[in-house]
Amino acid sequence: QVQLVESGGGSVQSGGSLRLSCAASGYTYSSYCMGWFRQAPGKEREGVAIIDSDGTTSYADSVKGRFTISQDNAKNTLYLQMNSLKPEDTAMYYCTAQPRWGETSGGYYYTSSCPEISGWYNYWGQGTQVTVSS
Repeated sequence: QVQLVESGGGSVQSGGSLRLSCAASGYTYSSYCMGWFRQAPGKEREGVAIIDSDGTTSYADSVKGRFTISQDNAKNTLYLQMNSLKPEDTAMYYCTAQPRWGETSGGYYYTSSCPEISGWYNYWGQGTQVTVSS
């Protein structure tokens, strides 16, 4: 059973930094998408950063140049380094994962590039809160 456990959230002042971690267990797929989404109160969940099993990354425009996603395959851990944090980065941050190909109740699927759509992902962590004060 796949489990994703986030850590590293907290409260910082504007301009500060945080590093989020996501420890994955029960996840043995060799071809996958993993990423970070966030959800602020009253807003929809949005993609922040995505990385695939080849190391290809993508970022939301709002975090480009400030956030860096990375993974340590030996530790089965996903990271999100967040620098120059802004109050608008305040949200619950979720780790997510999904094999790039497989079978669901709707049939077989495959993706050549990792989607930035939360509905595509089936595995989620419980979330870690990030609060940035001005």
